Amino acid sequence: MAGSWDWVADGVGVTTSRRELTTSTVIVSGRSVLLVDPSWEADELDWIAADLAAAGLTVDAGLATHAHHDHLLWHPRFGGAPRWASGATARAAGAHRDRLVAALGPSWPVALGELVGRVQPVDDDRVPWPGPAVHMIVHGAHTPGHTALWIPGRRVLLAGDMFSDVELPLPEQTGLAEYAAGLDALRPYAAQATVVVPGHGHPGAGDEPMRRWQADRRYIDALLTGADPADHRTALPGMARVHRANLALAAAGR
Repeated sequence: MAGSWDWVADGVGVTTSRRELTTSTVIVSGRSVLLVDPSWEADELDWIAADLAAAGLTVDAGLATHAHHDHLLWHPRFGGAPRWASGATARAAGAHRDRLVAALGPSWPVALGELVGRVQPVDDDRVPWPGPAVHMIVHGAHTPGHTALWIPGRRVLLAGDMFSDVELPLPEQTGLAEYAAGLDALRPYAAQATVVVPGHGHPGAGDEPMRRWQADRRYIDALLTGADPADHRTALPGMARVHRANLALAAAGR
């Protein structure tokens, strides 16, 4: 929950927002922090900043996994560290920044609105920061340029808005075939991971990374073959509507 860290691996902490179970992740190396997808409410962003400062930690880089408003947030107290993203994410964030800020609603603080989406593209497949290797797996599932992060030294996979225990796959923006290709790209990392962190939901350890990959793959494969997939997540809040939209997307594709 927000206001505490779940240390899912050595130096990898996750805090979860009260809003949509959105996760924020820190990767800590010495006094240096890579901050991934900080979210959601203004007071929660403030808590993250205050807690890191109290621990004597400095945010040396940020990363946004994709160009949705809840994954492009920042706080002045995180400082002026570079904020990275895939090329497609950086382009989308720049092109649609006004729309992304508007999606946060009229009560969103102006000072925080000014910081939304100020990301720059990474030219390599590794996040530029002074800590251990963090690899970017860029693919087209969920959004163009959606990015998962693989931390090989910790065997942790940060999956962005995939591999969730509370959300179905969301292929509307890119399509079912692209989503399947994204799952293919992530399979080797899911097979090696001991922990997976979704963008919304709960971190999963042990066999959860591969189990969640398989659940998403079964769901997408069923849609691709014209079937109505059976998935326990369809009964969770908000997912009946998502499931109907996915069925309509599959039908339109056929």
